[in-house]
Amino acid sequence: MRILMACGAFPPHFEGGAPVSALLVARMLVGEGHELRIMTVGDEDVRETYEGLEVHRVPTLNIDWNYWKPGRPVWKKGVWHILENGNPRAHAAMRREIAEYRPDVLLTDSIENINVASWAAARSMGVPVAHTLRNAFLLCWRSVMQKNGRNCDPRCVSCMVSSLGKRFFSRYVDAVCGETQGVIERHVDEGYFPQAATRCIPGVIDGEIASAPRSMPRDRPFRIGFIGVHRPFKGLDVLGRAARRLEGDPSVEYVIAGTGKPGEEDIQRQDFPRERTRFLGWSQPEEFFPQIDLLVFPSVGREAFGRVAIEAFGHGVPVIGSDLGGIAETIRPGDNGFLFPVADDAALAECITRVAGDQVLYETLSRGALASTDAYRWDRVASQYTELLRLAVNQASARRGSGEREGLAS
Repeated sequence: MRILMACGAFPPHFEGGAPVSALLVARMLVGEGHELRIMTVGDEDVRETYEGLEVHRVPTLNIDWNYWKPGRPVWKKGVWHILENGNPRAHAAMRREIAEYRPDVLLTDSIENINVASWAAARSMGVPVAHTLRNAFLLCWRSVMQKNGRNCDPRCVSCMVSSLGKRFFSRYVDAVCGETQGVIERHVDEGYFPQAATRCIPGVIDGEIASAPRSMPRDRPFRIGFIGVHRPFKGLDVLGRAARRLEGDPSVEYVIAGTGKPGEEDIQRQDFPRERTRFLGWSQPEEFFPQIDLLVFPSVGREAFGRVAIEAFGHGVPVIGSDLGGIAETIRPGDNGFLFPVADDAALAECITRVAGDQVLYETLSRGALASTDAYRWDRVASQYTELLRLAVNQASARRGSGEREGLAS
C-alpha cells in the first residue's frame, strides 16, 4: 500500500512516548513492504530523509506548532484550541498533500496540529482514513482528563463543549486503533468514531529483548527506577513520598531519569533521600534500564498505554504501577509486577518492600516480565498495523458501495 502518515509529533521534535511511537510505526510499515511518506509540522516547509524515512515538514497549520513553547500568551492558547476543532488551513494543506502523493490510505498518528479537518479532507478525496489514539486530546483540551489535579470521571462540561468539532470530524475515520482497549472504549462511549472499525494494537518493543531474566542483586542495594517527564500527571511525587516512608531502609536506592519544568521539577523530587538517589536527567531506555532492578510507574492520570512499562519488560525488569488506565491493562499482578491504588504512597511503599525483600518473588516477576514481551514483538505488532490499514480500505469500500446502492434504490 501507499501510505500517507500524518503525525502530530515526530522526532526529533518533542520528548516523550508519542513521537517515538510514531517513528516505530513508520519503521514497521516500511518493514512490511509499504510505501510511506510522513507529514508533520515544523517551523518551515522542509522535505528530508529522517532515519531512512521520507518526511515532509509543513509550516504550522495552526497559529503555532509547539504548544509547549515557554511564554505563550493565554489568548494564543485559546485560539489554538478553537482551531484544533476544525482548521480550514489544515483541510487545504491535507488536500494538497494527498493530491501530490496520491496515497491508498491516510494514517494519522496523534492529531494535534495536523488537525481533525484532515480526516474530512481525505474523505472528500476518496482516501480511506485510519487513526491511532495516543492520548485523550480528542476528549479533553488538556489531553490528560484531569482538572485541579483530579481525574475527570465523567468528562467535564468544558471539555465536552471545547471538543465538539473533534467529535464531529471523527465520523470521517474508517478504522481506529489504540494501544489499550480502555482508550478506545473511552472515545467510543463518548460518541467518537461512529463509522470506524476498532482494533487494539499494543505498542512495540524496539531493540533487543533480554535473553535471560534478572537475578536479585547481592552486592549492592536494590534499585528502584523511574523514567518520564517530571510533571504531576506522571506521579513522581508519589514515588518520592513512598521513598520518604522507606528512608530508614538502606537496602533500597533510587535512580530517576527525565526532566521537568523549573520549579515544578523541584516539587516532584523533594522527598527523595539525597544520599540514595541519582537524578540522571533525560536518558535513553537502553542506558537506563540496565541500571535498575524494578520500575515504578506511578501516574496519577489515565495513561493511554505507557511505553516505559513494556520497555522494562524487554529488559526483564518488573513494574509496579498505579491501577488505572493503560497501566492496569499492561501489568499482570503477581506475574510481571504489581498494581497499587492511584496516589497511595503507603501501598506503593509496601509493594516495593515486598518485592525488594523476596528473592524468589523478584526473580519470578522478572521471568514473567520477559515472557510478557511476546505480545509486543516487532513482527507481531507490524502485521496488526497492516491489517488495520486494510480494514480501513475495506470499510471505505463497503461504505461507498452502500451509498451507491442507496442512491440506486432512491
